[in-house]
Amino acid sequence: MIDGPEAHDAPDSVGDARVFAQVPRKRIDAPTAAELLPHPRNSANLAPPTKAQKAKRQAAAHLGTFAERYDAWRLAASGWFARLDLAPDLAEDIGSRRWLRGLGTMVGLGAVALAFWPDFTPLEARPAMPQGADVASEMRSQMILPLALGADSGRRMGPTAAVIPLKSAPERPQIQLMVTLAPGDSFASMLRRAGVAAGDIDRAAALVGQAVAVGDIAAGTQMDLLLGRRPAPGAPRPLDSLAFRARFDLELELTRPGAGTIAEDGTPVVPSGPLALKRNIIRVDETPLRVRGVVGSSHYRSMRQAGVPASAVQEYLKALDAQIDMDREVSSADEFDIIIAYRRAATGERQAGQLLYAGIDRSGRPRTQLMRWGSEGRFYEASGVGEQRRGLLAPVPGAVTSNFGMRRHPILGYNRMHAGIDFKARYGTPIVAVSDGRVSAAGRAGGCGIAVRLEHGGGLATRYCHMSQMAVRSGQQVRRGQVIGYVGSTGLSTGAHLHYEMYRGGRAINPASVQFVSRAELSGTELVDFRRQLNRLKEISVGEALKDLAPLPNEVKEPVREIEKAETARSAKPATPL
Repeated sequence: MIDGPEAHDAPDSVGDARVFAQVPRKRIDAPTAAELLPHPRNSANLAPPTKAQKAKRQAAAHLGTFAERYDAWRLAASGWFARLDLAPDLAEDIGSRRWLRGLGTMVGLGAVALAFWPDFTPLEARPAMPQGADVASEMRSQMILPLALGADSGRRMGPTAAVIPLKSAPERPQIQLMVTLAPGDSFASMLRRAGVAAGDIDRAAALVGQAVAVGDIAAGTQMDLLLGRRPAPGAPRPLDSLAFRARFDLELELTRPGAGTIAEDGTPVVPSGPLALKRNIIRVDETPLRVRGVVGSSHYRSMRQAGVPASAVQEYLKALDAQIDMDREVSSADEFDIIIAYRRAATGERQAGQLLYAGIDRSGRPRTQLMRWGSEGRFYEASGVGEQRRGLLAPVPGAVTSNFGMRRHPILGYNRMHAGIDFKARYGTPIVAVSDGRVSAAGRAGGCGIAVRLEHGGGLATRYCHMSQMAVRSGQQVRRGQVIGYVGSTGLSTGAHLHYEMYRGGRAINPASVQFVSRAELSGTELVDFRRQLNRLKEISVGEALKDLAPLPNEVKEPVREIEKAETARSAKPATPL
């Protein structure tokens, strides 16, 4: 754009272009250009359409008309097919004209599909991996087939074509095994299943019998076996060495001369000669284990959290329950004090025994103190008195259905003395002893059926009748709460229940009238020994038995197995400083 008087003198021809180019021009600033910009745009919109614009508008009009016609045709075709109903539900109106029309549609579509089907032969594709005999042999060596069907792969890599079979495979010169004595198994049968020769089994049993009775070896004992080379193909292997823990304080080892030694050239020495027995006495410390703690909300859980074994906790609660009311006389702020027999071996094993002392302290002072004493294992108080204060246990957890006294017999039909108490209980309910005692009779007892009679001392006895079966035998010692039989309906009985009787001096008495069962009091030198033992137990420090025994120089053994060597080296490695 030219601003100024030169705009009126602008050249009109091409020839005057040089003159026009020489005319000085003046640039328009931005605000003025912004004001003038809408004028050329409005002129472009008001200008008549060009030929290209006219053609484009005509094409768009034709396309819009075609789309409208296509939509109308599509809707008409859809309505025609809907009225035709070529694909009805074949589960409705079976046999009608509509159903036959749908059947024809289905058959026609099936025929069209079969006509366009290329072939029924499988289509072969290029394999994902190369094929060949070498590849198949390599795959077979690594596959896992069902062993139950006689497969030779899965346990180890199968042979390939490169493997040359041997006429006879060489045997291992020695085999190390670890066998376990199963419950109900014998020492000889265990060695026989391990492949030991019969002569070595007899020799080993005779040598072990010199130290401990073979039948007294506890079930679950693990034994290390070393079997030597067979003297002939198919013959059992000789026993070169046998080592196991016979008792907590005794380890036995049977060895043949030369077993486990290496020659100067690095080859193992072939053992020869008879087996010999070696006793390894293990040093054992028998300091009892003492544990103290607060009772808290749960007496049992507090003791278990303190590390007391579950069997000792149950025995502790049972002993205290016979003397005091655990629910009313023990508070959460009281402290429990328990001492159990405990053994520590120099090799690291530990073994917990029976309960020795059970106590309850309140405000730092002993409230209840019970210690086991005597051959019968009865608990006595610190004063030397052994007494059951909580009364009798109920033999079964059932309600009383018939009390002691005269009544009409339900079977005989006349009145007679009912010399006991009947408890309601289901068939097979366990029956427990109401107190410690000895079984004086066990078996059939006339109208009482299967019965068990207990003698509790002091002329007091109890009898339990109509049992289905017994759990004790005559002459056996039983403890309070021990199961002695099971509820039944034997003898003169109309149903499953327990008839419970009590005798004093041979005469039947009412069991509900007895407040406590037994009372024993120590005196003289026995009382002095009892108190001395009690003071010795109370002097034991809490947790002293949990410390490891310091090994003596002759008790340090070098590891034998490779895994033990690795663990020893790992534990001896110094810790990395942080």
